[in-house]
Amino acid sequence: MYNNLRITGLASPFDTEEMVGKLMETEKVKLNRVEQDKELLVWKREAYNDLNKDFANFILNTRKEFGLTTTTSTGVMVSNSYEKLTWVKSATSSNESVGTVSTTAKAMSGSYNVEVEQLAEGVKMASSSNITVGDKTNLASQFGLNEEDLIKFSIETKNGIKEFEFTGSQSINDVVKAINNAKVQVGEGDNKKEVSLGVRAVYDANIDRFFLQTEDTGKEAELSIKADEGSKKFIKGLKLNHDGNAYVIGEKYNGQNAIINFDGAEGIEIGSNQFTINGMDFNIKSVGSFTTTVDTDIDAFYEKIEKFVEEYNKLVEKSNLLLTQKKNRSYQPLTADQKKEMDKKDIELWEEKAKSGLLRNDELVSRTMRNSRTWMYEKIEGVEGSFKHLTEIGISTEKFSQGSLGGKLSIDEIKLKEAIRKDADGVLELLFKSPDYGKGELEGVTSYKSDRELSSEQLQAKRKQSGIVTRLYDNLILGMQDIINKSGIGDDSNLYRNVKSNMLIDFVTKHSSISMIDKDVMKLESKIDDLNVYLFEKENHYYSKFAAMEKALSRMNQQSMWLMQQFSN
Repeated sequence: MYNNLRITGLASPFDTEEMVGKLMETEKVKLNRVEQDKELLVWKREAYNDLNKDFANFILNTRKEFGLTTTTSTGVMVSNSYEKLTWVKSATSSNESVGTVSTTAKAMSGSYNVEVEQLAEGVKMASSSNITVGDKTNLASQFGLNEEDLIKFSIETKNGIKEFEFTGSQSINDVVKAINNAKVQVGEGDNKKEVSLGVRAVYDANIDRFFLQTEDTGKEAELSIKADEGSKKFIKGLKLNHDGNAYVIGEKYNGQNAIINFDGAEGIEIGSNQFTINGMDFNIKSVGSFTTTVDTDIDAFYEKIEKFVEEYNKLVEKSNLLLTQKKNRSYQPLTADQKKEMDKKDIELWEEKAKSGLLRNDELVSRTMRNSRTWMYEKIEGVEGSFKHLTEIGISTEKFSQGSLGGKLSIDEIKLKEAIRKDADGVLELLFKSPDYGKGELEGVTSYKSDRELSSEQLQAKRKQSGIVTRLYDNLILGMQDIINKSGIGDDSNLYRNVKSNMLIDFVTKHSSISMIDKDVMKLESKIDDLNVYLFEKENHYYSKFAAMEKALSRMNQQSMWLMQQFSN
């Protein structure tokens, strides 16, 4: 810790503090320059990170908008094939009381007749009459048992068997809760896991009835209750009924499959009332028939592409602005002393001008955006549809304008809608096709392998076999990785992992999570520490010199006073 306690100017006509301060201002020039260099690097790092977040959010948001990714109830992002997109085609039902339908891109356009002969059901049991013989205080009083009686029974479903044990002092609600929370072990060894028993219980006190049913439907759904002799009174006391008949303890009951006829294919059995046939998702509700009509939703298709182009153009506009911003060289980062003399608003305005042009003509950003434009117009190989170039579906770059780097996309609405009408699957393939891994140059390559691990030949083959949107995402990810190596990940590593799970592996393993700018900042911080030590020592040196001068002046004054006394005597 530095000690700055000094007492000066006691015998000197000079303002030592002011004189030392003036001398130190000159000495601080070098420190100020180094601190400004550091501040510029920190600002540049922030500019890179902000742009990288824009790249990441563009990918995540447009993927979600397209339906290429969905989020599960647990927050996990799951990728979808473009063949399963639900906005490409629309489907209608002529009788939604019998069944509703939605569709994916895989569905063939046309009309289909659906007849529902039987709905899928699980195993259902319910009390045929009131079950309480006394009061509802506990099982003993409700079912005419003794409180010390031990009630033991087991329930078997397709998931497994679970044994239950209660005393007469417990309540029917304890039974319901235990059944609904029951878990069983399935699998063996490393594959062993715990799952729900798969049965739900309800007791409605208002009507005094007990209900029990399997969570699954179909013939595979099964339910059986077994009890020892001492516990059968309780099971019988539930007065369970199945399909109009009293439940027989120990007997196994199964559910039933749905039976439908689909456009000439008769007697199709399915274990659920929600199912998919030929790319169409059905939800049947009752016995009966309906007609479903499937057709390409041209307007919805166009709107999705239009929205994507709008978001891409925003990204291009921001990137171009960063690349063309002029550097205000007359506005350098403020020193600590300068900030003390300014108010907050003036500091913000000054720094806004000082930050201008930090990424002007930046090679990383320029290369990323340049490749995005170039790769869009390369021919796509291996497509089965009608289109191999982006311009064939009415999408091209805007005309050149003075002062702009260009790169924005424009849409010929008539041409794009005609392409969708002519070959919707071909447009999807042009946009979203995935490369053929394991063939040709990509022999042995998997979709999970990082592009950084591919040879230039493999990378080129992958690009040529990828759709326009797919290769755009790939290019932005490559650019993002370059920027991460340059400037780090900022404060949101999960954002990048959501874009690609292995995006940060190279940065962590090869760069130890320290970016190039981080290293430069640390060097400057070390230099700043050294300069601060030098300035402290220099300031002390000046003070010691002035102290010596003041001491000499004091002696001279004393001598002068003595001489004057002698002459006066």
